[in-house]
Amino acid sequence: MASLQDLRPFSIKTKLGTLVVISVLITTGLLMIAIQTKTELRFITVFSVIATLLITQFVAHSLTAPLDEMTTVARSISHGDYTRRVSGADRRDELGDLAQTINRMADDLEAQDRHRKELVANVSHELRTPIAALRAVLENVVDGVSAADPETMRTALKQTERLGRLVETLLDLSRLDNGVVQLKARRFEVWPYLSGVLKEANMVASQRRGMPSGSGRHTRTDVHLHLDVTPPELTAHADAERLHQVVANLIDNAVKHSPPHGRVTVRARRGEAPDSLELEVLDEGPGIPRSEWHRVFERFNRGSHADKKSSDGGTGLGLAIARWAVDLHGGRIGVAESVRGCRIQVSLPGPRTRSELT
Repeated sequence: MASLQDLRPFSIKTKLGTLVVISVLITTGLLMIAIQTKTELRFITVFSVIATLLITQFVAHSLTAPLDEMTTVARSISHGDYTRRVSGADRRDELGDLAQTINRMADDLEAQDRHRKELVANVSHELRTPIAALRAVLENVVDGVSAADPETMRTALKQTERLGRLVETLLDLSRLDNGVVQLKARRFEVWPYLSGVLKEANMVASQRRGMPSGSGRHTRTDVHLHLDVTPPELTAHADAERLHQVVANLIDNAVKHSPPHGRVTVRARRGEAPDSLELEVLDEGPGIPRSEWHRVFERFNRGSHADKKSSDGGTGLGLAIARWAVDLHGGRIGVAESVRGCRIQVSLPGPRTRSELT
């Protein structure tokens, strides 16, 4: 396959080989003319050199001009200008491949820069609200406007907890970028584990009733959470903390997009391998258009299908963190077909051998 790629008709190697062949043919032709017309050899040499230089100059310009443009674009990218693109990406040679690679790199860098700015804007906005509320509570206590009674302290504690959740989100993003988290996998019973996750989600939502959600966690208490584990004695092998991130974020996402008094179902089944696990989280919301399935787990993606009026101001990292945690296990996560609402499937492979981990 590599040799066929090297011999493609428009490659640089082919062009340089053609240049050599043409130069030899021109020189040979002029020598034959000189022999037949008895022209002096020095004139033939001069003509051969001039013709070869002209052809070489033409070929060299066609090769170096794109390289000069690529250098200019790369220099602009290094200075933070991600809007420049290299022309000639449709060329059918190595320079066309290089132009496509540079353009894709510029697209990725531009997207990362946009995401970074969005993150700074989102986090700054979300941090400002609990900080302002906490400052107001403390100022009232200091000025004697309100007493430092348990109710006032509970209000201050709630705002502090919101700040803590935002910091946890940032730490999760840092772990996602570094990719150095080690799994602490163990075998556990699925029913009591998932039951605890659902109870925690209900309890936290009740505690946050009436509060805006600054960290992206839901505050709704009208949505019913249902757990379906078959068989009841089902066991799995995974990192409990990372799996908690997956399930909690999927539940939060499903609850946010559920209709009033809707139902969110967490379904667990045994996978093909021993202690493997198949999870599904289903809601009764508007669902996700198929055209957006590939973008659901991107960072900062809140989805155009969401109801903007009910936006909770989250950072858009929940599903990206869920995918990161599943990837750490070597599993799969994705959107699946559903008659109603949205259905997200998670597959965890169970215990892996040392060779698979490396």
